[in-house]
Amino acid sequence: MTRAEGTSAREASAQERPRVLTGADGDVWRITLDRPEAGNALDPAMATALAAALRTRPPHTRVVLLLGNGERFCVGGDVRVFASVDDPGRFVGQLAHDWHQVIRALLHCPVPVVAGVHGAVAGAGVGLMGACDVVVCARSTKVRPAYGAIGFSPDGGTSWALTRALGAPRALELMLTNGALTAAEAHLFGLVARLVDDGEVHAAATALAHEVAAGPVRAMVRTRALVRRAAVRTLDEQLDDEARLIAESAADPEGREGVRAFVERRQPDFRGAR
Repeated sequence: MTRAEGTSAREASAQERPRVLTGADGDVWRITLDRPEAGNALDPAMATALAAALRTRPPHTRVVLLLGNGERFCVGGDVRVFASVDDPGRFVGQLAHDWHQVIRALLHCPVPVVAGVHGAVAGAGVGLMGACDVVVCARSTKVRPAYGAIGFSPDGGTSWALTRALGAPRALELMLTNGALTAAEAHLFGLVARLVDDGEVHAAATALAHEVAAGPVRAMVRTRALVRRAAVRTLDEQLDDEARLIAESAADPEGREGVRAFVERRQPDFRGAR
């Protein structure tokens, strides 16, 4: 076999391999991006696979954990594929539409979503990270929108995530100059929740996912809704929603269990509160 034939065979094998790996780890539904040879770059197969992984979450699992195999979490869209298609406007538009279904599924996931990111987070990967509830980040990670480098405007919720975290002036400066954030800057601005040493991100994110899974996950989802709406509503609107949702929580088996455990001076069993 020639070198060219060997390269072609490896590329064919990579194309046939599933883009996403899934598995239940107790009550944590682990979803791992598995296209390491391309930096877990987004293509139609990746969008389809990730949407399916979220859709098929086993009912008993209480947290989604999102990870990436290889040296980089997700470098955004697969630019090589963009360059190979005859109608890039139509192709990229359809891919953005499909990817946005993934982002919406994460934003409205019925259980909390924890992510562990490392290496590089770029392009649509920034929006993917921003759609998760709690992000654990390796200290050497670089976050780069990268759209300007190829003459594109953002997609995947990237403009939303960056503006929400950085504010409009900083978000624009970052995107218009094709800039990048260090992990420390991403943590300072609130794009990520925790920083850990390189090599520990998967273990740390997994431990956090199990910690969250032991909590009142339905109350957590209500809390997520309140936090995400707070920036675009008046205080009166927020107060009304808080009153409605805390009433739901108090009536929920989770809330009943939490109150009983407090009175009885024991740890609550939220997993058993159905």
